[in-house]
Amino acid sequence: MPGVVALIPARGGSKRVPGKNIRLLGGHPLLAYSILAARASGVFSDVVLSTDSAEYAEVGQRYGASVPFMRPVEFAGDLSPDIEWVRFTLSRLGEQGACPDCFSILRPTSPFRTPQTIRRAWEQFVAEEGADSLRAIEPCAQHPGKMWVLRGRRMLPLLPLGESDRPWHSCQYQALPMVYVQNASLEMAWSRVPLEGGTIAGEAVVPFLTQGYEGFDINRPEDWERAERLLAEGQVSLPHMPSASA
Repeated sequence: MPGVVALIPARGGSKRVPGKNIRLLGGHPLLAYSILAARASGVFSDVVLSTDSAEYAEVGQRYGASVPFMRPVEFAGDLSPDIEWVRFTLSRLGEQGACPDCFSILRPTSPFRTPQTIRRAWEQFVAEEGADSLRAIEPCAQHPGKMWVLRGRRMLPLLPLGESDRPWHSCQYQALPMVYVQNASLEMAWSRVPLEGGTIAGEAVVPFLTQGYEGFDINRPEDWERAERLLAEGQVSLPHMPSASA
């Protein structure tokens, strides 16, 4: 069985929801639920919090994450690509003799991802021969075949596909092919992919179709309000919180 580590990215500079990663949801910091789901899944040899914030590091450790080193500020900006902090983290783990064969990115903004979600994704990933990575997806709410870009005073279809006499933007929704969008629930990949290449996905990407609210992502104030409403109405649940961690 390959060694696999969970990487939980939680930089301290959130603008749309300040302090989002440690803001309380259901009585506990948001990032705690990703840590607990990862640990309860039984998939990972370690759960590593990648953060540039000493406060976030303390919270993460309290809920069971490892923080073997801090993320450099240059890899924690608003526009910093994932490949930078992932490659840095795997390289540093390797220097410490702990670089895993595989890793999974579990973003704190998906608190309704469960241990069962993670196990289901892992089973699908390791069963796929020749795969570089796995990425969570869900059906698009709005089909890109109906979308446009503007060029001055003219419109061009975003996806100029379909038959010449019947482009996608002129088709009924029922006639359009199913299209999926990635969500923030999880990603998995072999460590060689970012360490040897320029992406965290590689070329052979396995789809992981999330169910229900597994891919729900909290990024805006209205997302937070909806998450609290879903919890209050009993439509979702959070990973079990051991009493010792409260």
